[in-house]
Parts: sequence; structure tokens; C-alpha cells
Amino acid sequence: MSDIYFSNFQLEEDTEYFLYIGELKNYGLNTYLKEALSHIFSHKFDFIAIIPDVFEQYDYENLIVINPHAKILECQYGTHVCCRVSSEEFATVVSKNRRIHALIKRLLNRQEHIYIYMYESIPEMTLDEIPGLSILGPDKNIAKQLNSKIYQYQHLKDILPVVDFRICHEFDSLIQTSQELSKSWRDGLFVCQEYSAAGVNSIIAHGIVDIKDKFNPLDGPYLISRFIPHEHDPTVLAVVAGEEDVYIAGVADQRIEQGTRFTGSVFPSVLDKKIIARLQEYTRIIGRWLAREGYRGILGCDFLVDDNDEIFFLEINDRKQGTTLEFCCTLEQSLPPGSPMLPELEFYAVTEGLFPANTVEMKSNPKNLHWGTYNYKIHGTAQTDSYIPQSTQERQAFKKVAEGKLKKDFLILEHTGCDFILAEGAFIARIVALGHNRTDVQQGLNQGRKTIELTIVKKQDPEEQHG
Repeated sequence: MSDIYFSNFQLEEDTEYFLYIGELKNYGLNTYLKEALSHIFSHKFDFIAIIPDVFEQYDYENLIVINPHAKILECQYGTHVCCRVSSEEFATVVSKNRRIHALIKRLLNRQEHIYIYMYESIPEMTLDEIPGLSILGPDKNIAKQLNSKIYQYQHLKDILPVVDFRICHEFDSLIQTSQELSKSWRDGLFVCQEYSAAGVNSIIAHGIVDIKDKFNPLDGPYLISRFIPHEHDPTVLAVVAGEEDVYIAGVADQRIEQGTRFTGSVFPSVLDKKIIARLQEYTRIIGRWLAREGYRGILGCDFLVDDNDEIFFLEINDRKQGTTLEFCCTLEQSLPPGSPMLPELEFYAVTEGLFPANTVEMKSNPKNLHWGTYNYKIHGTAQTDSYIPQSTQERQAFKKVAEGKLKKDFLILEHTGCDFILAEGAFIARIVALGHNRTDVQQGLNQGRKTIELTIVKKQDPEEQHG
């Protein structure tokens, strides 16, 4: 049983609480949700965030940190260790934790219902089986089925332009099919497992050796699709409340490094307005299909645009995206005051199956807001010898730039801290850069990366690349 690594929550009188369960990078979304719930129910709401992130210090209120690997790795390395925990393992550990159950019992003595808010609804989260608790998000079993890349391609191939693909259930079939396809798909094969995101469990293969190095016979089933050389990887953030209620939050350009590795996004998209309009229409088609499948909530749709401006569907992520908070901050500065933000839209989508009457989509960028994100991920292992103070002022920074009080700004968020071992795949920090043009945004991202690199003293993998 995993114990509490850190805790600082305090319950206030006359306040109802919801539980956020997920990584700290989405902490800011909860402030929008608590404001929405307070408005909807005419009662003060707040939240307690249960997170796996191990840091040197925490400049956040109402945290409970649970990480099943932290103490073991600290004993092994003799110092603090920053390590990622899969969402499935984290949800399982939290669902079984006795102290979390004690907190829930305590809250239910104060309030009739507790909402659980998550980045992604997954079956491993079982706290909602307790009477009085529910997940404020998509149905977890429906989301699990719809997140299958195989299920997506099979059902969307007749209603959207989908990249040529094959499905292989066995490893031997994967090898044989790949050998055959390599003869005609000269630019390479994109091979992924049924469930993959942000470049994990996927590869662009140029031969059988690449596939054998990446996958093994226990990894199946597999999706093989034709790799199309391209420059643009747009992503569309949306909310589905029903077949006639698909809300488009915006279109951003993803940064994909080394073919499959997602490292961040930039807004607004550099793509032509006609292409953006087609991307939005394709996303509405997807949203209507998801609604028929029973899905309600936030999602992201990824596409590619080839050199002939042809759009191809790549995948749906039936969960919140890494850009959800940034789009909230953008919408807040761009829409009429009082317009519902994304967490409020998701609340209505899940609980009522329709959006509130004052829902407004962002049709332009009136404050000329530009932003970019960068996730600084470690490949191999490394160590830190200094820290960057945690910034929690992202929402305020958007407001200052939108109002012209700042020309540009960048924030380094969630830096791990000093004297930490950074395990394979760990994030040392995240960067958000703001401005009124893409050049200022890129300058901010570059400066953020240089600042983070100064805190890393030892990279134990000589081929380490940022990601």
C-alpha cells in the first residue's frame, strides 16, 4: 500500500470539495472548475489535488502526493528521485489508499456528493464505485474503448480521410505485413500499439530491424499506417455534449520531434484559414460519431497536413489535451465576460448532455494572443544541482499579455528541484511562452530551455535529446 509522500490540505468551513486526481501540470484547470461549480450551485467550492509528482518543494495549496516508487528509488539512489508513474498505476494506487478513503469518508460527512476530476477517465479509477462519488468526465469504459487506435481507424475510415492502414493482432503478422508494405510504402511505416500517446509505444520504421528493436511479441495488437512526409501536425481541442453539440475550442500546431515525439504546441496555427475550417469540420464529424458512441466531455483530434494541403486523420485522444489549460486562458481573454470555460462546458456535457445557453466559440483572436508550450523530458537519466522557483501564475500572465501590460513573457512551471536524480522519461519542467507574435513566443521557449539546462549537471545518456 502506497503511503502519502507529502500533504498540506486543509478543509475550510462552508466549502464543498472535489478531488482532482492526476499530474500537477493540470492543476490550473481546477481553478476554472471550482469557479464554475461555485457559480452553478451558489455555494463555495474548492478542490484537493492528489498527484504523483515528486518535487523538492510545493508552492500549491491542498495537495496530497502519492508516488509508489519514490521511497524505493530514494533508498536505491541515496537522494530524491523524480520518476513518472503511469496513469493506470497511479489510479489503481490512489483507489486503494486507506488515507484517501478516510478523507472521502470525512468529506461525505460534510457534503452529499464528491466529484472526481481527472485528465483522463480510465477503468483503473474505482473510487467512483463508492456511493456519493462520480467522475466528472467521460464514462471511463466508453473512453477506454474509444481510445483504441484500432477502433478509431476501423470506424472512421468511411467518413474521414484516414491514412492507409493495416491491423495486425500477432507479432509474426506484424513482421510479415511490414515486409510486404515496405515495398510500396517507401517513405516508411508508422507502427504503434493499440493504445499510445505523445509518441510512446510508436515508431516510424524503415525496416524490420526498427520494428524488432521497438516491439516484442507481447506488445500486440498493432496498427500499421503509411507514413506521409509532412510539415504540419495540427491538433484540435473540442468538447462533446451530444450529436448537435460539438464545441471547438481552437486549433494549435504540435511540435513533433524525431518523427513521433510530442514536445509541445503553438497557437495560433500557421495554417491557412481554409485548412483550419476543414480541420474544425472534420472534428465536428468526429464529435458527432463520439456522441453516438456515448462519449461526453473534452477531447483532442490530431491530423497531418501534407505538402499538397491534403488533411489526414491521425488519432483521437478521448481526454483532456496538454493544451487544455492554455486554451482556457486564451478563451477567457477572447470571449465575452461570463462565457463558460472548458471545465464548465464539460460539466454540462457530462451531467446534462447539452451546453449552457451562453456558450460562445472563439471565432477570432481579438487580443492577438500567441503562445507556445514545451515539455522538457529526460531521455536516459540526469541529475540537478539547482532549482527554479515554481511559477503558478500562468493564468495571470495570459491576462497581462492580453491587456498589453506585458509585451511578452515566459514561465517555467513544475521544475523538479535541486539535487534530484531524473529517471528515464521524467519531466524536469514545462515551459509556457506568451507574446503577440510567433517570434516572441519562440524566444521565450528558447530562453526557458536554456534556463532549465543550467540546472542539469549530469546526463548519463550521451545521446540524450530534449523531448
